[in-house]
Amino acid sequence: MRAVTFQAPGEVRLDERPVPEVRAPDQAIVRVRATGVCGSDLHIYHGRVQVEPGFTIGHEYVGTVEAVGDAVTRVRPGDRVAGCFLTACGTCIRCVRGEYQRCVRSRTFGFGATLGSLQGTQAEYALIPGADLTLRRVPDGVSDDVALFAGDVMGTGYHGVAASELRAGEVAAVLGLGPVGLCAVQVAKLAGARVLAIDSVEQRLRLAESFGATALHLHEQDVRAEVKALTEDRGGADVTIDAVGHPDAFELALRLTRECGRVQCLGIYAERAEVHLGLAWLKSLTIRGGQANVIAHIDPVLAMLADGRLDPSPLITHHMALDDAAKAYEVFDRREALKIVLTP
Repeated sequence: MRAVTFQAPGEVRLDERPVPEVRAPDQAIVRVRATGVCGSDLHIYHGRVQVEPGFTIGHEYVGTVEAVGDAVTRVRPGDRVAGCFLTACGTCIRCVRGEYQRCVRSRTFGFGATLGSLQGTQAEYALIPGADLTLRRVPDGVSDDVALFAGDVMGTGYHGVAASELRAGEVAAVLGLGPVGLCAVQVAKLAGARVLAIDSVEQRLRLAESFGATALHLHEQDVRAEVKALTEDRGGADVTIDAVGHPDAFELALRLTRECGRVQCLGIYAERAEVHLGLAWLKSLTIRGGQANVIAHIDPVLAMLADGRLDPSPLITHHMALDDAAKAYEVFDRREALKIVLTP
């Protein structure tokens, strides 16, 4: 089968790999119909996350079940399924608590030995451990493009809003309008919040406006002053969602959030960073972060995608063949695409 493999920073290529086989009772084989290029894939592409050369990358996928192990009961061959970007065992103390993202035996697709040596999904076929937790049938009427968002990008945006305990009538500021940030904008609006969407890319700001948010340009406006004016009754956003994953964004999030408010970090922080914790302490802020619990959220997210309450389709700017993966990464790295869907 053809698979996209990491070779070196700035270099991916299409290689031939053996078609995977079911080797454990909880596994499934999925023939991939659509797979996405994600912002976190760029951390591998840039060498920020260490992945061994030749490893198959990618973690977003929709496909058709080809085979299942004897213990798999929730899906069967022929089902069209969406999958989560990581697996969970379902039996450890964290899974029992519903904290699937921190399962003691969790593995993440496409991140090499760093996160469990589970081959990625930018390929014609994918091996899926823990299939009963990892996979869900796609509801009729939901396209592959839309379903692709359930197990990562929309699931992550949903997690950011849910974990922050955002309530109807509150103000949410979303920093960074990549696919995750824009999904968080949609979910926050659905929750009944007033949303302030902040970025420096005009196209992304206009898209956030189309979702009902107030757009603020990071460089052309005084964002701190604008948020203060727009939240005069409360002194800042009730919740600020950092969908960037950079210390400067985190610092700005601390300053945009009202006293006793909440900061939710969705962006990836992989290194040490210097931040103004004194400011967080003085403002009595609650700060939360970490991987999104997409396994816990995938069922309600799929339901909202199915009935149209959430619609990520405007985020897709490019459809490309799996054969053109190297070009796709170059385009994505230059920020010429918002979301790329690869088709094997």
